[in-house]
Amino acid sequence: MTPDRRFLFLQGPHGPWFHRLGRMLRAAGAEVWRVGFNLGDRAFWPGPGYIAFDAPQDQWPATCARLIDQHQITDLVLYGDTRPIHAKAVAEAKARGLTVHVFEEGYLRPYWVTYERDGSNGHSRLMDLSVPQMQAALARIDVDLPDTPATWGDMRQHMFWGALYHGFVALGRQSYRNFRPHRALTVGQEFRLYLQRFLMMPLHRVERRLATGRIRCGGFPYHLAILQLEHDASFRDHSPFASMTDFLALVMAGFARGAPRHHHLVFKAHPLEDGRVPLAFEIRRLAALHGLTDRVHFVRGGKLAQLLNDARSAVTVNSTAGQQALWRGVPLRSFGAAVFAKPEFVSEQPLEAFFAAPERPDTKSYRDYRHFLLETSQVVGGFYSSVGRRALLRQVVDMMLSPDDPYVAVLSGRAAPRQQLRLVR
Repeated sequence: MTPDRRFLFLQGPHGPWFHRLGRMLRAAGAEVWRVGFNLGDRAFWPGPGYIAFDAPQDQWPATCARLIDQHQITDLVLYGDTRPIHAKAVAEAKARGLTVHVFEEGYLRPYWVTYERDGSNGHSRLMDLSVPQMQAALARIDVDLPDTPATWGDMRQHMFWGALYHGFVALGRQSYRNFRPHRALTVGQEFRLYLQRFLMMPLHRVERRLATGRIRCGGFPYHLAILQLEHDASFRDHSPFASMTDFLALVMAGFARGAPRHHHLVFKAHPLEDGRVPLAFEIRRLAALHGLTDRVHFVRGGKLAQLLNDARSAVTVNSTAGQQALWRGVPLRSFGAAVFAKPEFVSEQPLEAFFAAPERPDTKSYRDYRHFLLETSQVVGGFYSSVGRRALLRQVVDMMLSPDDPYVAVLSGRAAPRQQLRLVR
């Protein structure tokens, strides 16, 4: 049993993950409630404990405090810590000494998700941990690196649950009149973009293969720019750029000044890029401005592996996909606050000098860093596929019920060995 643990869930990933997690916590003996802010939240929480919030947004902090007191909440659970309703709830929870459980997409994707306490990305405890501290903790752990789990497909499920969620939100506008999305677009616009992206997948796949084929068969050295979603929290709240166009302009100018004249530049869009930012147009415009039209390429989504394997270097704002470059020993330059932006393996060169002669990462230090993550915050599984959710539930509930933060447990030497999991279909 788990006496006196009372969990309050806020918004989670699209789909049934939070409901499955709440049900498992109840099975462990905890009490669980979920606050819903729209019909999408309600649709994916069919069980007991649902609390609808439809008051004006400025009443949320007082309502959150009242719910914590009324239900004697001990734990707050949420997905991402920067959307306004979450940030206000986290501040209230910390002021009262509650345990804050934050889920995020995996820092090591696509086989893991991130589970941390108190904050993620630029608010993660990793930001203040040095590589030597991690290496000292690992010296006490006589366990090999966990195996990479079997591959499973999450992208189609991610798009499907996203489209379904926003469809429910749109249908429930009369029931939740005061709901305001944390992004700039309306609910209807979000739904149309998700649906359009889902329906256009076959055409985009053909376009992507043709673009990738031209790059791989071109025989030229190239550098890879890993793009992010402009509306993603990592870019919006933890980067120095107001828009993705600002980043494109910086990269293009640095490449034009520094890269050898026979080198090319490849911009790789995020797999979930939905067209709200005219990336292809902006890239063509900037390439023409710098006289680079024949040396610049755009790839719409897809996987990084094929492009990274032959890249001379990679640049990104703060995408976790940058770690795929580091894993391959590819020089990496980043610009925003990122958990992986350690001086041992991320270049601090000016961009012009980086494109001219990029410094290679210390791959030994990066592998130690990666090992530390796999022993702490990276949990095998996924939010969107059934096989991923099953794998995640096998381990993360015990981590949530543990008195120790996963980083503190390893740093203090109190961590139990992590179970070596394989996904079972």
